[in-house]
Amino acid sequence: MSTHFHLRAVPPPALRNSVTWLERLFNDGWEAVRHRVDRRREEVLDERYLDQELLYACAPPQRGEGGPRSQVVLGGRPVYHPDRHKPPFLVLTAAQAHRVAGFLETTDFDTLWISARKDVLPRYGGMSTEPETRGAFAAAHRELTAFYAKTAEDGEAVVKWLPAC
Repeated sequence: MSTHFHLRAVPPPALRNSVTWLERLFNDGWEAVRHRVDRRREEVLDERYLDQELLYACAPPQRGEGGPRSQVVLGGRPVYHPDRHKPPFLVLTAAQAHRVAGFLETTDFDTLWISARKDVLPRYGGMSTEPETRGAFAAAHRELTAFYAKTAEDGEAVVKWLPAC
């Protein structure tokens, strides 16, 4: 199973509720993914994605307040896979993606970090690793902010998935 969580921008008219269509959306080689990441059409989060959710939701995954804070990483309307062992796709409408972009653009990373650091740091080696850990989370925050800003600018929806290898 991959530990990379994918977020992909999709024009709303192209979006389908079909699991087959959604799987095809994520069925490309790494070079195609890298090209979309360079164009801010896709973002790929590493195995820290659950802790990044913690950073934005200020609570363990799926327990954050409603609204954009809990939609940044794991939020969205689920489209369940018929194979119950596979994770659902998560879909944000263009309007929801726009709200997430606004939240990220106006949120101070340092404030988020101060709220989450006591829960996050023990999983990455403790206080002695704070500069490196904080740096990795700050970089992911900048990348997510750029992805959602471009997505909102283009009026697109977002589909998220943790694809199997």
